[in-house]
Amino acid sequence: MNIANLVGILASIAWFGLIVVVGLAVTRAARNVPAKGLTGAAIALLVLALVSSTVGAGLVFIQPEERGVVISAFAPLGYREEVLTPGLSFVIPYAESVTIYKISKQTYTMSISSAEGQVAGDDSISARTSDGQEIAIDASIIFNVDPTKVIDVHIVWQDRYEQDLVRPKSRGIIRDAVAQFRVDEVISTERANMAKQIEDVLRLTLSDNGLILDSFVLRNITFSQEYGVSVEQKQIAEQQALQAKFVVESKKQEAEQARQTAQGVADAAVISATGQAEARVIEATAEATALRLIADVLRGNPTLLQYQYITNLAPTVQTIFIPSGNQFILPLPSTNP
Repeated sequence: MNIANLVGILASIAWFGLIVVVGLAVTRAARNVPAKGLTGAAIALLVLALVSSTVGAGLVFIQPEERGVVISAFAPLGYREEVLTPGLSFVIPYAESVTIYKISKQTYTMSISSAEGQVAGDDSISARTSDGQEIAIDASIIFNVDPTKVIDVHIVWQDRYEQDLVRPKSRGIIRDAVAQFRVDEVISTERANMAKQIEDVLRLTLSDNGLILDSFVLRNITFSQEYGVSVEQKQIAEQQALQAKFVVESKKQEAEQARQTAQGVADAAVISATGQAEARVIEATAEATALRLIADVLRGNPTLLQYQYITNLAPTVQTIFIPSGNQFILPLPSTNP
């Protein structure tokens, strides 16, 4: 509680006491009872009430989040050119009055919900997009009075700056911005850009009128029922298309997997055949080399073939049958001792 309030309370007590004392004096006078002492008390209370009321009318305490505009009967312009800053100040009693303005953050909300906005009922902003779709926008404007322009605000707007400035200006700016975008852009790709555009224009407009915009909040966008149904149908169609695309991709992957499997089998067969062919080539080369070596040996040792033939005969064979009419293929052993 500040001093100005204490003085005001003291003045109220003094006036109340004066009324009580005067009432007692009148009652005693009606009963022909001497009002001894009441006259002096009444005078003292009257003086105290007048002094405290006068002093209280001149004392003004400004809170840190406030500024005061002094309306003065003695100022040439009808007001002091300097605002009252936080703390205790004194103005000329009964000749000057003070209008208090808050410079702290204030929020003005326009919403489709009656419990959220400053105006009861549906206070959303109805706007139409560039392609003719009607939408409803919920928004909040967070702002404060510029401490250096409090007097200007008082002169132009007084305490009507919310209803006469913030509300109509913001609604008009929002409608102008929405009209530049299609409905699909408003709900997706261009929503942030649209909100930024609204904020920039609104900041400049409020600044020209002594207010500082802290932020613009695009709370919600509501569409007509018909458009909502069309969006839902479109989303269903898109989901079905995505599902069909997924099925196609799955089939493609299965086909590719089968192709790769077949390719692998074919490659394996080729590798196997190649290996077998190379093995045959190696084997044939080895046989040819062996035969060539044998031929070279036989040229130098003609009887070696006969020796190999005899060696390969079963060791148990004692008799050799030779067909009649055939010559001997081996020379008969000599019978000479």
